[in-house]
Amino acid sequence: SYRELNNRANQLAHYLRKNYAIKPDTLVTLCLARSEHMLISILAVLKAGGAYVPIDPSYPDNRIRYILE
Repeated sequence: SYRELNNRANQLAHYLRKNYAIKPDTLVTLCLARSEHMLISILAVLKAGGAYVPIDPSYPDNRIRYILE
């Protein structure tokens, strides 16, 4: 449900703020396959005030390393 989605995104957002000090415009990479976990992660990063950078896990390793650099 939307309520469960919101609750899980809020939990992750609080965790990100507490443990990683996410601030406005902090870039957070998300290397996840499309799933409910990706949606929760995107919402959590946005709620924490950061910006997300999606990385497709099927990309070749050198492409992922290039994006991370």
